[in-house]
Amino acid sequence: MTTLTREPAHATATPARGNPLTGTRGLIRFILRRDRIKLPAWLLGITIFVFYYGAALPQLYQTPDDLRVVSQFTEGAVGALLSGPGYGLDNPTIESVIVGVYGLYFLLAVALMNILLVARHTRVEEQTGRAELVRASVVGRHAQLSATLIVALAANVGLSLLIAGAMAGADLDTSDALLFGAGVGAVGLAFAGVTALTVQVTEYSRAASGLAGAALGAAYVIRAAGDMITEGGSALSWFSPLAWSQQTRAYVDGRWWPLALSVGFAAAAAAAGYLLSGRRDVGAGLVAARRGHPEAAPWLRTPVALGFRLQRASLIGWGSALVALGAVYGGITKPIVDSYEDLPEEMVDVLGGDPTRMLDGYVSTMGLFDAILVGVFVILGVQTLRGEETRGRVEPVLATATSRWAWFGGYLGVLAAGAVGLLLLVGLAIGTATAISVGDAGYVLDTTASHLVYAPALLVILAIAALLFGFLPSATGATWAVLGFGMIIGFFGPIMDLPQWVHNLSPLEHVSRLPLDDLAWTPLVVLTVIAAGLAGAGLAGFRRRDLDTK
Repeated sequence: MTTLTREPAHATATPARGNPLTGTRGLIRFILRRDRIKLPAWLLGITIFVFYYGAALPQLYQTPDDLRVVSQFTEGAVGALLSGPGYGLDNPTIESVIVGVYGLYFLLAVALMNILLVARHTRVEEQTGRAELVRASVVGRHAQLSATLIVALAANVGLSLLIAGAMAGADLDTSDALLFGAGVGAVGLAFAGVTALTVQVTEYSRAASGLAGAALGAAYVIRAAGDMITEGGSALSWFSPLAWSQQTRAYVDGRWWPLALSVGFAAAAAAAGYLLSGRRDVGAGLVAARRGHPEAAPWLRTPVALGFRLQRASLIGWGSALVALGAVYGGITKPIVDSYEDLPEEMVDVLGGDPTRMLDGYVSTMGLFDAILVGVFVILGVQTLRGEETRGRVEPVLATATSRWAWFGGYLGVLAAGAVGLLLLVGLAIGTATAISVGDAGYVLDTTASHLVYAPALLVILAIAALLFGFLPSATGATWAVLGFGMIIGFFGPIMDLPQWVHNLSPLEHVSRLPLDDLAWTPLVVLTVIAAGLAGAGLAGFRRRDLDTK
């Protein structure tokens, strides 16, 4: 036996640093395997909607006059808010209507797809501990992020080609089909880069996705404000990644160079993500989580209090964002009234020849728009329950004297109250700003009512999510289809000439459009009863099924 007083000479050499991208190829295969259903569903879903509009609109609007009447509803401040700068709608074609009227919603969809994709395969992997297990193997530090971004890049390129193919499959002009598809894909890349940055900031996936979602909301507000200032967009519009794709002017005078801004922005954001990822530990965020108290406060000892505590940050974030959004959109009502004199005669007749009616129409539209945003909060809230269950945090709670009915019911009660509270907040914000803008205090009450009236419809959506969670928790995400269908029918149903029974499938369609219409109480009561029945069924289903901790 010998004792060495110093290491051999060959052991003193500094070992070569490993390749930070080692294992990227294997992780790409792993991501594709895990997303073999979700990612194709996103890609095909967006593509099918493009094909549907391409095939259906020629049947609905068969003459140039038909298209011209439809495009007139997208003019002015409201059109800029809901659609964009409206290039090509002064002399509309089917292709320019798809791009100019519906294109913005494809941009929002692809941005959301990329936010969820990047967060799911980076921050969620660290939060669940799987990333640490993977890195225990021969895997470089940046392999996980690189594999995710490569998959995101491939998905966005593939979506661009699919959209171009959908335009061709619908027998439309294909001269700018690839440009339109590339514009959609470029927005996806931009927000993949944004999310690669936000996942470095916080150690929680929900917070990281929320930050990226806030960036998307800010991009929408900036774009809307910029497009409202000047027809065709102003300098302010160019501060939004959404506007860069719209400024390609597909099917008008197509230009590719604005997409360079999207690519450059995505590359810069991803580079910042790589840089910041090297400055933190695995599983941690740049902003450290605040330490909690060693003992819970007395008010936290009930299921309702637990549900509120879990949703507190979301309620504060959503409330702040909606109030800011309401203040902006309420403050632009005066320019909307002023633009009434410039409307075509056909729209003046539709609006009843009364500027007040046009303002009432704007208020009712904002009620629907904000209700859809609150619906996003509701569905995300129920999906949080799914995360609590799969991560094993529900089982210890139910091991106490807390019953399944109390835990699930208390959480649903918090979400229901939160939805009503958010509607009240944003309604008051828009109403107050509108009243100041037009000098009519009556709009405070009218606008608040136009928002609160959607509460029963949102309770139905909440109850549908609860029903799925109670019986088939893995399918809870299908509730997004209900909300998406309601958005499409609410905004574009009147110009799609669909049968009334199709409209009736959406809970949002049974709500009076205040202050344009008189308040009808019966549908609200029926919606509330339906919501109670579905929620009760969901509670019963959850009480009978086993916990899913997979």
